[in-house]
Amino acid sequence: MKQKVWAGFSRIPLLGWFLGALVAVILEQFIGLRLAWALGLPKIPALFGVMIMLKTPLLFPGTILYVCLIYLLPTVLIARVIAPLANTLAAQLLKLPIVVSVLIHLGLFYAIIHIWSGVSDYHVLTLKLVMIAIMLTLSLNLINGYMGEFSCSHPGFMALGAYTASVFTIVLFVNDRFFGAAWLPPALGPFLFPIGLILGGLVASVGALVVAIPSFRTRGDYLAIISLAFMFIVKSLIENLEIVGGPRGLGEQPDWANLPTVFVWATACIWIINNFVRSTMGKALNAVRDNEMAASAMTVNTRETKMVAFLFAAFWAGVAGGLFAHVLRYVNPGTFGIQKLAELLAMVYFGGLNSVYGSIVGAVSISLLSETLRPLEIYKWILIPLLLILVMIYRPTGLVAFKDLNVRNLLEPKTKSTKEV
Repeated sequence: MKQKVWAGFSRIPLLGWFLGALVAVILEQFIGLRLAWALGLPKIPALFGVMIMLKTPLLFPGTILYVCLIYLLPTVLIARVIAPLANTLAAQLLKLPIVVSVLIHLGLFYAIIHIWSGVSDYHVLTLKLVMIAIMLTLSLNLINGYMGEFSCSHPGFMALGAYTASVFTIVLFVNDRFFGAAWLPPALGPFLFPIGLILGGLVASVGALVVAIPSFRTRGDYLAIISLAFMFIVKSLIENLEIVGGPRGLGEQPDWANLPTVFVWATACIWIINNFVRSTMGKALNAVRDNEMAASAMTVNTRETKMVAFLFAAFWAGVAGGLFAHVLRYVNPGTFGIQKLAELLAMVYFGGLNSVYGSIVGAVSISLLSETLRPLEIYKWILIPLLLILVMIYRPTGLVAFKDLNVRNLLEPKTKSTKEV
């Protein structure tokens, strides 16, 4: 019986699950608040009700029932019922250029998160920060996973990108007490905002050269030591630059990092990094990680390969930092310290090394777990490390290690179950 039920669900393509989830979030928009009141809840549960259950354990039954009635049952039932139709549509889409199917799936996914985020501003902020965390985890996994080194410099790259993008937008488009009157009309700002993010990524890449040039001439743990020193140097440098606020931080960033903007940048980051690791350069990077001497003997320019990967990872960390600054509309050097480094390393090693899937899983899991356990206050920092210790014991390489993202396999119809195949 269990095998038959699983076989039925294994025939549901990704398109079917997206359509089911879309129905669920639309249902929440229409009846969510009334259902929450009927179940004795003061409001629609945020983040699937975990925070409400931790704050008020007496609301546990009502919250579980709400999640089942609004999210679980509609998604599962709709996906199961329309599975044949979804498989037919998925097969027809694959006859077209792959980009068409990708855009339709991305459009459905964005519609789901956009409608879900309409419940509260808290959902919007959480989604933005999760997508930025995905970008940071993917870029760090390039170094610590695909390249096989151990880098601690990502908070420094993130800080360089955050401050560069912030100065770019504030100087050009904001009347600020530090920088004076805006140089350009604010109406042009949203169109030139991508240039500021790219500039932040480029400055982070220049900073990566400071780490890469001395550390890649040596072997062993020198990269970890130099990169950790770089992170503290950047943090101390910003704290002593009064022109960008010093230790007080820098505010008044324009509100241009909305949900569609962050979604587009996160999607581009996933697509570009996935193509990079599946390219010839990515394969050369894996060869360098497994055996640098053998890779060099097979005509791989090991130093150039590591330099390119390191600068590429720093670029995306800088872009993510620029988005982070404009999502919060405030940036402080204290944000980019050892705690941020520990958070990023936890996402990488929890999700899985050498894996695009793993980076996404790690970033989403740790970000949401940290947010949902917020009511536990100090106990949160006991539970999360314990969870990481268990993962390191039973899954040393992470939950989803050594698995790249194959877009065609992800979008293809599921006409047969895995067992039948």
